[in-house]
Amino acid sequence: MTRDRNVFLVLSAPSGAGKTTIARELIKRNKDMVISVSATTRPRRPREVEGRDYFFLSQQKFEEYIKLGNFLEYERVHGYYYGTLKHVVKKWQKKGKVVVFDIDVNGALSIKKKYPGSILVFIKAPSFEELKRRLKKRKSESNEDMVTRLKRLDYENEQAEKFDYIVINEDLHKTVKEIESLLQ
Repeated sequence: MTRDRNVFLVLSAPSGAGKTTIARELIKRNKDMVISVSATTRPRRPREVEGRDYFFLSQQKFEEYIKLGNFLEYERVHGYYYGTLKHVVKKWQKKGKVVVFDIDVNGALSIKKKYPGSILVFIKAPSFEELKRRLKKRKSESNEDMVTRLKRLDYENEQAEKFDYIVINEDLHKTVKEIESLLQ
């Protein structure tokens, strides 16, 4: 599949909608794609690997990077910083890869402002009940964290209208195929 390697694919979704799973499946199926690993100040979850899932930074280091202009975009979400390191994206672009972002809605909209050719895809779960079920199933958030994430749902859904595409993630295989077709 031939793609413009200067265009970014940006996936955004409420927690539990499946954006990370979709991003991983996309890169597994498309050798010309790579996930842009974000930096964060949130604690590492079990089974997360430094440099594969996130770059885990202290709040002090993150804020230092902000002052140095090291981020393509960054946001404070759910009480923690998340951001995209410029040098990571540039490295993949030099290697001719299509960069796939798995980031929050504000970060996605920031990238679209800087790179208007980026393709923004908002992922939704088929229902609110399914979203809650997925969050509980992953067993990585406390009840307090889940409440915080669900409180942001209305805001995220409002921002979805600013995206190029909205995709319902009911079946992973179908969702990935639909996103692949959007890139052609």
